[in-house]
Amino acid sequence: MPLTPEEFNQLAHKEDIQRLESKIDDLADAFTQMLTIMDNSAKKSKDIEVELVSNQAAHDRFETRITDLEKANL
Repeated sequence: MPLTPEEFNQLAHKEDIQRLESKIDDLADAFTQMLTIMDNSAKKSKDIEVELVSNQAAHDRFETRITDLEKANL
């Protein structure tokens, strides 16, 4: 089945494929950067959560000590 001139003009050229490959590579790089940013954000969030738990434990210890001192002074 022969191609019509319109169909022939729609065929991809070597340059078209190279531009598409370049765009795909750029997209892959951007996606990799986005994943890296998300991983860093998740790590920072986890670090903050650990620090929050640590601070809460320290506050609980201080509260216990203060309560014990208050009881001792009464």
